[in-house]
Amino acid sequence: MTALWQRLILISPFFFWGTAMVAMKEVMPHTSPLWIAGVRLVPAGLLVLAVAIALGKPQPNSLRAWGWISLFALVDGFLFQGFLATGLANTGAGLGSVMIDSQPLAVALLSRWLYQEQVGGWGWLGLFLGLVGISGIGLGDDLLTLLHEPSAWQGIPWGQWWQRGELWMLLAALSMAVGTILMRPLTRYADPVVATGWHMVLGGLPLLLWPSLNTPAPWATLHWADVLNLGYATLFGSALSYGVFFYFAAKGNLTSLSALTFLTPVFALTFGHWILGETLSQIQLVGVGLTLISIYMINQRQALKLPLPTRLRESATSVSVKVVDQMK
Repeated sequence: MTALWQRLILISPFFFWGTAMVAMKEVMPHTSPLWIAGVRLVPAGLLVLAVAIALGKPQPNSLRAWGWISLFALVDGFLFQGFLATGLANTGAGLGSVMIDSQPLAVALLSRWLYQEQVGGWGWLGLFLGLVGISGIGLGDDLLTLLHEPSAWQGIPWGQWWQRGELWMLLAALSMAVGTILMRPLTRYADPVVATGWHMVLGGLPLLLWPSLNTPAPWATLHWADVLNLGYATLFGSALSYGVFFYFAAKGNLTSLSALTFLTPVFALTFGHWILGETLSQIQLVGVGLTLISIYMINQRQALKLPLPTRLRESATSVSVKVVDQMK
């Protein structure tokens, strides 16, 4: 395999994850968002399990293993994909992808709190930039108004924020971050590839069955183009991406993969603009830029060697945030 093809395969999961957001967005007007999430999860999970069986991976054999898998399925399957689909129905694919990929910020804070992992000077700077960036994305042009007129905070209809996709995307990012943290104790009791497959199936079944009880059925108004988009999101945006991701992770390239996570929203923003005609305000564009920079700084905080002021340094060794689950 040539170096060029290896690089292309290396970035392929992030391309598929980003473009899968665009494919899902195109289907949203014709069916239930939760049903789309279920369709994407369950078949992909079955494919991952089939590959795990073919590779001879051991199946869970204890109540403790199934308990951790069930918790992982609830947080990283049902909640993450449910929040993501609900948010995607009310925001752009590109913007939503940026907010989803902000989850390394939450992972860094949770790792610091739960496992005493050091964030480091570059990590704290990245977290600060991420907070500013997310604020710019979520508030948009309203942020300028709030900065110039602090009294405008009183006029914000906070009760209507539940109708905004950005809030649901932040909840999805938080769920994904918690799921990433859960992978550490989970791998003590179950193979990570097998656990990934089962958590997709168990977390996706309620999302698939719940909307199916409604009338008309969620598949009744689908077009052929919708079927193709769902197939793309399931096969390429889930199963194949997971296979490639875990292949390179097994080769010891997890740090390199983590450094490439910022490519997912870049692909989503690019194809969202080309295919869906999505546009962002100037404030949101600045917020996207700051968020992408912060994601890179969080993931690469060990490798960055540029000097920082002494007060920002932490003597302890930083531990990389391992982004195990990037399915969007």
